[in-house]
This record gives sequence, C-alpha cells and structure tokens, in this order.
Amino acid sequence: MRTALIAGATGLIGGQLLPLLLASDRYKKVIAFTRQDLPEHIKLMQVKIEGGKVGELDAGSHVDDVFCCLGTTMAKARTKEKFYYVDFTLPSLLAKNSIPLGAKQYMLVSSLGAKKNSSIYYNQVKGAIEEEICNMGFETVHIFRPSLLLGPRAEKRSAEDAAKFFYKIFGFLMPSKYKAIDSLKVARAMIHFASQDQRGNFIHESGELQKF
Repeated sequence: MRTALIAGATGLIGGQLLPLLLASDRYKKVIAFTRQDLPEHIKLMQVKIEGGKVGELDAGSHVDDVFCCLGTTMAKARTKEKFYYVDFTLPSLLAKNSIPLGAKQYMLVSSLGAKKNSSIYYNQVKGAIEEEICNMGFETVHIFRPSLLLGPRAEKRSAEDAAKFFYKIFGFLMPSKYKAIDSLKVARAMIHFASQDQRGNFIHESGELQKF
C-alpha cells in the first residue's frame, strides 16, 4: 500500500482528485498540502502550507506518488512574479522536498500549449516547470496538458465563462485536443496513469484526457 501526496487539493482538479485518492485501494494514506481545512478522513493527513514551506514533511515521513495540481492565472496572480511563484517555484519545491522521502512518481498538471520558448509568458512558465520536473530524477513523470477546464470553481472568471459559452456552441467543430475538458476527466486520468507503474517521462495532451 502506498502514500500519495497532493498539493492543490482545494482547486478545480485537485478537488476532484482528492476523493478519488481517498477511495483508491492503492493508497493507505493521502497527505494533502492545503491552506484551507479539508473534511476529515481516516486516510487523510492535512499539512498546512506556510509561505514557501510547501512540500516539507518530517524526515521520517514516506511518499510514493506526488500529485501536483497547483496553478493560477495571470489575471488572478496580477504580476508575473506571483504567477511564477505559484506555477513554477511551488511545484519545484514540492518535487525537491519529496524526493528524499522516497517519491518515485510525479504527476504534474500543466496546460495545453506549454512550451519553454513560447512567446506567451503563461506557456513559457508551464514549459519551464515541465522541463524542471522531468530533469529531477524521478523514475516516472506524467505531465497532463488540459485545455480550458470545466467544472465547479469557487470563484467566478468572466473570461472563462465566455469561453465556455463559446465551446458549448462551437465545440463540436474543434479537434478534441482543443475542446474544453471536464476537470474530473483530468483527475481520473491522473490516478489512472499513476497506477500503471511505468518508468520514464510521459506527456498527456488534452485530446487523450477526454476519454476519461
């Protein structure tokens, strides 16, 4: 039986993933880094995030699979520096601090269009963190690149609401890679690929994730 570590458990994808991890027979324990209190569960250990200490656990702790669902938007972060901190620094710290605890697999939520040399800053950062995680020495890295995410968000995002309306009308005309995707499908894909026990670095584009 294994231990899962999840960061971003109160976000759109993380909120869908956490119940799946808790219900899975694969995991005897789930550690969640969170700023908000989560409902108690016999398998759940909550660790509050304080500043840059995300990913730090007691030396005696053990982790097998890491699920990183951290992420924000430029609109919400307001500055490039704050966006970079959430989407690059924190996932990187999570990875670095989990390796000494025995972590072998890292599941990273990235984004469609992630590319280190992209002209779009958002995609640049996503591409940079993908490269960073792949070069850290994990036995397995699974990168998930969803398109526009659908699902229950705590906050309203007017631009995304407009995009979702567009997808509902014209989505059937788009290739599956670009279609909006339900966040639950991404969560299901993450737990599915984590259970495959593969070795190497793998990228899963949004079109592939649609089947989940």
